[in-house]
Amino acid sequence: MPTLPWTVPNTPPARAEATVFASRFETRTLWGALKFLLRTPTIWRQVGRAPGAYGATLKAAPFRRTFWTLSVWESPEALKAFAASAPHGPIAAGLRGQMKDSAFRTWRTTTDELPLDWKDVLRRFS
Repeated sequence: MPTLPWTVPNTPPARAEATVFASRFETRTLWGALKFLLRTPTIWRQVGRAPGAYGATLKAAPFRRTFWTLSVWESPEALKAFAASAPHGPIAAGLRGQMKDSAFRTWRTTTDELPLDWKDVLRRFS
């Protein structure tokens, strides 16, 4: 699966502060990677209609069993509401047993910086 294109569910206001959330997941097995991939479209649709979502993308290396997500939100509260809501919350909980490793990064940016560059994001996981 290639990198999903940057999607903009809600047009962000100019020069506004925003919350960035990035994650890296490594599954234990290829079966776990397949499970992750099979659930991706459901989460992607949810992001596309999530209140407060300013943008999102996903980078996948399924044969390396590694996935990265990147999303930008109007506030930490909007991000938390999305993460806890269905279908994301239950799907994430159901996939926990498949994970070998997970890492998360959050930081602030301005909406004028969007979309973010994957090279800059991946450096934060090095």
